[in-house]
Amino acid sequence: MFTGLIQKVGTLASAASRGNGMRLFIRHDAWPEALELGESVAVQGVCLTVTEANTGGFTCDVLKETLDRTNLSGKRVGAPLNLERALRAGDRLGGHFVTGHIDGVGEVKGLTSKGDDWILEVGCGTPIMEQLVSKGSITVDGVSLTLAELSVATFTVHLIPHTWGNTSLKALKRGDSVNLEADLLGKHIRNQLKQVVSGGVTMEKLAAAGFGSVRLQPGAGVVRRCRTAS
Repeated sequence: MFTGLIQKVGTLASAASRGNGMRLFIRHDAWPEALELGESVAVQGVCLTVTEANTGGFTCDVLKETLDRTNLSGKRVGAPLNLERALRAGDRLGGHFVTGHIDGVGEVKGLTSKGDDWILEVGCGTPIMEQLVSKGSITVDGVSLTLAELSVATFTVHLIPHTWGNTSLKALKRGDSVNLEADLLGKHIRNQLKQVVSGGVTMEKLAAAGFGSVRLQPGAGVVRRCRTAS
């Protein structure tokens, strides 16, 4: 689990084919506490496992499934990469809950300055857009951001100077791809509601869901819970 608050910006030092996947070596400044073998690090928002590590970098293996669903396959040596170590119990949660499991890849449609801030417009498909709500959270290349505006196929987020100066987002240009992860809590709620709606709401299903005996309140059609007879 992550928060979407970037801790370091590393550099892709090498990328080598490994079966159907790839092995990446990422350089970075030393961490206050050294990386451990087997720990999780979010790389551009993608949860990866450290397979080798030293003070100057670490190695991770990327499966074909991950390459197909993220923008990591398009990264070239020298590319900046957002890095975040996994959240520990007791850590501050300054962003939002991020799993590191990418929902899809979006495309940068626009990047314009507004005073000291930057406005990033991203286009993506319907499956992702349906999971977004105004002023909700979105992770873009691992960065926790607040949705400012939504349209049919695009959304915008505003980047403050700190975010712009301390993440890989400042290297983006129109047409680039970005990894997207919608808000975890919103996805689960939407999935549950979708199942209820698709299956139809009946008195029997409400009772099976734990509402006990239910009846319709006259006048407004409001369903109220009644105490189940013992």
